[in-house]
Amino acid sequence: MNTMVKNAVLAPFNALYALSPELCLKALFRIKQGYALDLEHPKAFSEKIQWIKLYDHNPLMPRCADKYTVRGYVEECGCGRYLNELLWHGGDPAQIPFDKLPEKYVVKVTHGSTFNVIVDGSEPVDRDEVVRKCRKWLRAKFLPCYGEWFYGRSGGVEPSVVVESFIESDGDNGLDDYKVFVMNGKAVLTLVCTGRTANAHYEDYYDMDWNLIEGCDMGEERSGRTIPKPACFDEMITAAESLAIPFSHARIDFYIVGGKLIFGEITFTSGSGFDRFHPYEFDFELGSKLTLPAARPSGVTNER
Repeated sequence: MNTMVKNAVLAPFNALYALSPELCLKALFRIKQGYALDLEHPKAFSEKIQWIKLYDHNPLMPRCADKYTVRGYVEECGCGRYLNELLWHGGDPAQIPFDKLPEKYVVKVTHGSTFNVIVDGSEPVDRDEVVRKCRKWLRAKFLPCYGEWFYGRSGGVEPSVVVESFIESDGDNGLDDYKVFVMNGKAVLTLVCTGRTANAHYEDYYDMDWNLIEGCDMGEERSGRTIPKPACFDEMITAAESLAIPFSHARIDFYIVGGKLIFGEITFTSGSGFDRFHPYEFDFELGSKLTLPAARPSGVTNER
């Protein structure tokens, strides 16, 4: 579904969210997950993500959701050595110093997961097109009805543009992406995303002993192969847990290149809590590992 169609379909839900965030998320959850959302006694991981969106307004979340301001947080946590090299940062993409950049780099708008331009040196850079895309992305807003209040201006952080070093993969199959799910300060699961240069996207899940969790996924195809345990796995888990300490749940993403960890991003609501788990029980098994606060934090509102 393209962006224009998606925005049109979800427009009534945006209006509903303005009236009642709880009712809106309950309606969307019923449509996407196929069962009623229980906010009083949430059990599934997907349910608990909705609870976090509504009631867990940790003031650090907007800072850590932004691809530029999170860098300062990572430094403060003693993990600065894992940051990718920053080549430029600013609010006006027309000021990107293209003539001073290396042959390969990545341009990102800081408040979106797909707002990026990858320059790999394989063809000339259309500078005007890069600027046009960035300006368009800077104006983009996350759908209010999804309740992810911490992204961009909704969370009080002005979107901007970063240019970072191009991360070279170790092989021909693109970068593997390691996503560590941390709950209540402890890592419980690692999702490995592979095959991103092909017309496919594979996801495999591993427990903390690096055993493949067979037959389980969150909506993407499994690779059907066993991925070797990274030599720096223990280091990755230590870093992930350090970065996730202030949060009930955070997913900490890394790349591994030449045996070295490179920080990717921090995500608080993976798939916005709407990804379909297979099998159904996997959602509840993962949810059992996350303990939410005993009560909704006092003073929290649902206003954006």
